[in-house]
Amino acid sequence: MELTSKQRAQLRALANGLDTILHVGREGLGDNLIKQANDALEARELIKGRVLENSLLSAREGAEALAAATRSQVVQVIGTRFVLYRPSHKKDKKDKIQLVKG
Repeated sequence: MELTSKQRAQLRALANGLDTILHVGREGLGDNLIKQANDALEARELIKGRVLENSLLSAREGAEALAAATRSQVVQVIGTRFVLYRPSHKKDKKDKIQLVKG
């Protein structure tokens, strides 16, 4: 599912209040970081991460690589921070994000 510009705007607004929970370090993406991202996306659907200044990856590269590894979508990249989104597959999830149409 490709996000529309309205959906991206909605997700960016929701991400403003989020704490940064992922930190991509010098070594880039490891198995533990990918597992942590998967777990966070399953629990929250929308997460914020940061690529540390000593990383060999840019924020865009780190976000895109992590999105590919977790089957999520990059919502936004600003400076060293990024936001990822992946809808939860849990049908009974009470706090599931409802995206606007179109």
